[in-house]
Amino acid sequence: MAYYVYILASRKDGATYIWITNDLVRRVYEHRTKAARSVTSKYNITRLVCFEIYDDPISAISREKELKKWKRSWKTQLIEAQNPRRNDLYESICN
Repeated sequence: MAYYVYILASRKDGATYIWITNDLVRRVYEHRTKAARSVTSKYNITRLVCFEIYDDPISAISREKELKKWKRSWKTQLIEAQNPRRNDLYESICN
C-alpha cells in the first residue's frame, strides 16, 4: 500500500496545508468539495500542488512532520522544484 504526503495550496504565495493519506484521490476530493470541516475548507485550500509517495506509514509520517517544521521559503522551493507552474495536480492523479 502506498502512503502520500501531500501539499495543498490556496493560490501562489497563499496558505498551504500538509498532511498524509493512503488514498490521495479520495482525500483531495474531500478537500475540494469541503466534505471535511478543516482549515482547508475555511481558507479554500484546495489545489494539489505537490505530493510524495512512500511505501510505509512511518516514513510518510516522519516526512510530514519534517515538512511542517520547514520555513515557508523551503516549502515554496520544494513545490516549485516539482511543479514550477504550481498547476493543480488533481486531474493528473485521477487518470
